[in-house]
Amino acid sequence: MFAATTPNDFKSWYFVPAVEGQSPGWDASFDLEKYNTHYLGDTTRPEIFLTFDEGYENGFTEVILDVLRDKNVPAAFFVTKPYIKDNPDLVRRMVDEGHIVGNHTVRHKSSPSLSSDEIVQELAGVCEYFKEVIGHEIPRFFRPPMGEYSQRVLEDVANEGYATIFWSYAYADWMVDKQPGAAVAHKKVTENLHNGAIILLHAVSSSNAEAMGDIIDTARAMGYEFKCLSQLNAPQFPPKLWD
Repeated sequence: MFAATTPNDFKSWYFVPAVEGQSPGWDASFDLEKYNTHYLGDTTRPEIFLTFDEGYENGFTEVILDVLRDKNVPAAFFVTKPYIKDNPDLVRRMVDEGHIVGNHTVRHKSSPSLSSDEIVQELAGVCEYFKEVIGHEIPRFFRPPMGEYSQRVLEDVANEGYATIFWSYAYADWMVDKQPGAAVAHKKVTENLHNGAIILLHAVSSSNAEAMGDIIDTARAMGYEFKCLSQLNAPQFPPKLWD
């Protein structure tokens, strides 16, 4: 008799935007909580988690870090191994200023295309190099490259002691040649805030860098508090929108 295997059906993370500050819906084809996977914080509290994906450096991370420092806002930066190698001083600064640095894999490959052994190696490669550079273990938070995942991937990652962090809001900010400008970035983010929001941004975006201070000020004026992923109260899922 053969043991059951966890499905590896390819999925690309998405959310269903909600209106009037409500929490977005999610794909409920299987139980995310089972695999320590989150896309929201506590939906009963006006809290926000800022997260940035760092595949490569475009000169704006330092600007964003300056704003976060001046505004006393924590964030999470998901880094690849090449990013750490190319930008050790920036990664040290993230850690020294109290931000979470999470695991974005070594090669930024689509996770469902990798074997379980390869996924473990991708996580370990970042973990080991981070420890070599920083001197301690990387926090056990994982962001799937390109948001591509499967049930098997989430299980593999959870077995390595990681929480997988998706998001409840993002916009097309990664296209460096099609930046909308600070005003549009501010509008897109602040008009989609909601309790427990985990916001995905990309630090390669000039628009995000320019708008960051105003985004923070507006969110606070609306009554939101910025939290660190280490404070994630995991999670209170809203009603499933579909099965």
